[in-house]
Amino acid sequence: MKNNLKSIVFLMLLTCMAGHAGAQKRPFKTVKRPKMKAETTQTIDTAHFFTNPVLWTDVPDPDVIRVGDDFYMVTTTMHLMPGAPIMHSRDLVNWKTIGYIFDRLTDSPRYDMQDGTVYGRGQWATSLKYHGGKFYALFSPNDNPGGDTYIYSATRPERKWTLVSRLPHFHDASLFFDDDGRAYVIYATGELCELTSDLKGVKEGSHAKLFERDKEENGLLEGSRMVKHNGQYYLLMISWIAGHPRREVCYRASNIHGPYEKRVILETDFDGFGGVGQGTIIDTKDGRWYGLIFQDRGGIGRVLTLEDCQWSDGWPMLGDEQGRVPKVMRKPIQGYPATSIVSSDDFNGRMSLDWQWNHNPIDTAWTLTERPGWLRLKTSRIVDNLYEALNTLSQRLMGPVSDGYVRMDVSHMKPGDRAGIAAFNGDSGVLTVYCADKTKHLMLTDESVQLSEDTKTVTGIDCKFVLKEPIPVKSNVIYLRMTADFVKGRDTARFFYSFDGRRWQPVGGNYKMRFDYRRFFMGTRFAIFNYATEEKGGWVDIDAYRMR
Repeated sequence: MKNNLKSIVFLMLLTCMAGHAGAQKRPFKTVKRPKMKAETTQTIDTAHFFTNPVLWTDVPDPDVIRVGDDFYMVTTTMHLMPGAPIMHSRDLVNWKTIGYIFDRLTDSPRYDMQDGTVYGRGQWATSLKYHGGKFYALFSPNDNPGGDTYIYSATRPERKWTLVSRLPHFHDASLFFDDDGRAYVIYATGELCELTSDLKGVKEGSHAKLFERDKEENGLLEGSRMVKHNGQYYLLMISWIAGHPRREVCYRASNIHGPYEKRVILETDFDGFGGVGQGTIIDTKDGRWYGLIFQDRGGIGRVLTLEDCQWSDGWPMLGDEQGRVPKVMRKPIQGYPATSIVSSDDFNGRMSLDWQWNHNPIDTAWTLTERPGWLRLKTSRIVDNLYEALNTLSQRLMGPVSDGYVRMDVSHMKPGDRAGIAAFNGDSGVLTVYCADKTKHLMLTDESVQLSEDTKTVTGIDCKFVLKEPIPVKSNVIYLRMTADFVKGRDTARFFYSFDGRRWQPVGGNYKMRFDYRRFFMGTRFAIFNYATEEKGGWVDIDAYRMR
């Protein structure tokens, strides 16, 4: 048995540069269930109040609109498919995923992991609008900064979206329909152009520079969101200058072409983290206004805050009376049940809309029908690492703590197959069932991807084994579990396994989750994977995913 274990480790070393971490002689002990340390907070009346961040999960670059009593939000998910998630709420607090703007992107074979990858690229900073009975969305796929901007439309946001046009590249743009029906794009740092009435082109000679930076604005200034209120035009942007936290600034004018004047409308850190900046403002049906602005928060990514927006001398000032993001706040609209954009799944007939694939999936390599009530993930391409493996499925994690597991049937794996779960990001903790000949073993690795600067293609993988010896898997069914703690100063994940779903055994110690804008540029996700390193044709079945 000892020689067999050494052979397993050697086979893994062929495709993973190993550096043993300091595993103890007894790498695990039996426990009833993993315990999580929750953040200590004051008990509040959750029927009427909420705590910020209102969405303690990765929802960068939000845009929010209201249509009647309904609020809709879009956020950035880059290389994940389907992309540009549409979320719905009736109270600005409880959100639910209702659909996606597109199923896949096809401009480059790298979206299919052919001739490279597009990590951290793809769909960025979508602008969402409602005009003339239709919903519109505009975004630029960031895999080619000199390439196109897409405009999509839909009559119902939860149903199919149709591509309207492809325009020149507009960075971090805001689509804007004026009262007279004319359509504009405001992008980059205060640049504007007018679109043709069919939204399929840019009007010749319409480009304009709305303002010049003042001397103070010597850093980041982007994330455009144009709003019109009481005849005034308000351009909201994130600003990040030396010696200041990230902040939200507003440029105001009585004519869309200017002249514009500037005011800082939110400049504060929050909850022990950095500044809050980039987002939009939105009104309720009865005329109250609120801000939805994100904050970088380490391993979980960029989280969403909700704050009051008070009009003062014609400026939309965000936060409480001191200009700070409140920790506890009354819900803008009362009486709606709790919903979430993170969900459990029984895989009965259809997958939860909260799942997304890493790059474009191969649809023939997954099914919910061959074994009803189970998700089957088939191997479809021979690769040597998780970052180039197709059909990895993932969901967001949720703060302050998350606890999720899957029940997996591994009886049809082929030699060389690897299946399991991961705290998935540019740096990933990976719990793997590895099949070697007729035996299977459980391994925990710390994996880090290197990407090319220009195309974000995988150029290398650093991989360290956490355990000195793999753990034998003698059952056809195994439960794999991951907990995540996003309380300030932690950002740690723990891994566990079980053969009965009741007695859990920890594997390794705390794994440090990291946010890296140079690679994935997103928060860590709970991922499920299965890929082949030697031969195709194997599969695993997942009975259920539970998240709490």
